[in-house]
Amino acid sequence: MTASSERDPAAAPARLRLPDFFIVGHPKSGTTALYEMLRRHPQIYMGELKEPWFFATDMPPRFLIPRAGTPPKTLQEYAALFAGARADQRVGEGTSTYLFSKTAAAAIAEVAPAARIVAILREPVSFLRSYHLQLLQNHIETEQDLGRAIALEQDRSEGRHVPSRADRPQLLQYTGHVRYVEQLRRYEERFGREQMLVLIYDDFRSDNRAAIGSVLRFLGVDDSHEVDVMDVNPTFRMRSRRLDDLVHAVSVGRGPLTRAARATVKALAPRRIRRELLGLTRRRIVYGAPRPPDEQLTIDLRRRFQGEVVALGEYLDRDLVKLWRYDEIE
Repeated sequence: MTASSERDPAAAPARLRLPDFFIVGHPKSGTTALYEMLRRHPQIYMGELKEPWFFATDMPPRFLIPRAGTPPKTLQEYAALFAGARADQRVGEGTSTYLFSKTAAAAIAEVAPAARIVAILREPVSFLRSYHLQLLQNHIETEQDLGRAIALEQDRSEGRHVPSRADRPQLLQYTGHVRYVEQLRRYEERFGREQMLVLIYDDFRSDNRAAIGSVLRFLGVDDSHEVDVMDVNPTFRMRSRRLDDLVHAVSVGRGPLTRAARATVKALAPRRIRRELLGLTRRRIVYGAPRPPDEQLTIDLRRRFQGEVVALGEYLDRDLVKLWRYDEIE
């Protein structure tokens, strides 16, 4: 049986345990925090691998990230991620690019048509700024200026100026992420509105407990269970590309000198402590607070996305123009 046939639900044994719900995105909009909070609920089981990417078949990796492990290639391998779930638990998965992916909605519906879909959306310019900083932090992006990074979208879609460490170049299509209504309709066509819950990032941040409660009720689990509020995956600015490259090289053991240094560190400290030390180094030395946004770029992008915000507000029956202050655009 080939890998492609094993993605076919008809070829999958009935005993495979697949997710009952999916957190589909967007990145930098609270999806990681939601994943971490839900996995602490006794009636919910979230796989240890937060982002399997299994259904985003239109975004195959160019290479495997060092130490990231091998992503599941077959439905059986994917289902194995949830083998530890109890029969009475809701099983969930969270890949933050499933909303951006053009194939994920249909692929999920093929194997889990009754699944519930959770999406979190953020004001477009704030989202892109935070997302760009995250890609810099993850060594996917090299262009420090967001405006220039957006200007490179066409070239990069044609394979030019793609950073060598960008395992999935599609992620660099910044403005393509802000087609919110188009993305939501892909899921609506497959699952219907009743199986979808769309959260707004502002609500998630301002009243986290209420937002989590709405998710728990949507999933049909006990919403009275206390879930600790968490703030994970914060946005940072990279102070020094060279210093971050050095820390990254040591962490993955590239080059003879860094491999030797890593071997020394490995001999002296357990794996957990090594990770904490590398993380502390990045937080204290490499990363700093984000700089203030470029005012002119912010204005230009808000004008560009005004129509999308209006359309999204109409789709969700909510005044996002006022919430996100797009009524103040001249």
